[in-house]
Amino acid sequence: VASASGTSIDFTSIPAGVKRITITFDGVSTNGADLFLIQIGDSGGVETSGYKSGVMYYAGGGGGSTTSTSGFIVGLSGGSGTNTFHGSIILTRYNSTHSWVEQHGIGFIDSNTGASAGGGSKTLSAELDRVRITTTGGADTFDAGTINIIYE
Repeated sequence: VASASGTSIDFTSIPAGVKRITITFDGVSTNGADLFLIQIGDSGGVETSGYKSGVMYYAGGGGGSTTSTSGFIVGLSGGSGTNTFHGSIILTRYNSTHSWVEQHGIGFIDSNTGASAGGGSKTLSAELDRVRITTTGGADTFDAGTINIIYE
């Protein structure tokens, strides 16, 4: 999916029984400085709370870390809005009670160069059937790149 507009990108109709989802970013950016959030959901909708997620980042000679309970957090804190992000996020179902773990490695270039890595977990009440990519503030607009998902 071209990620050149909107404040979120949804992938829906993911079939039952999926055990692994890989989300790829190729040159993805937004018009703001918020971090990316990956949110998952079931037939009841996308869930926006109850995540255990953390990210570490390094850029321009410094680094830091942050956490989120609103989604799997990905990216660079305090980014300039002019970075393009490249890499993958992997979601893996780890038991029969709809529990998922996340891990990612993302590099960014352009106005700043660095990398972000992190992980987390989230349990849904039913079968996962959707994934949303948005930002921590929910208002930044995607303005470049491509996002794809592959499920197994």
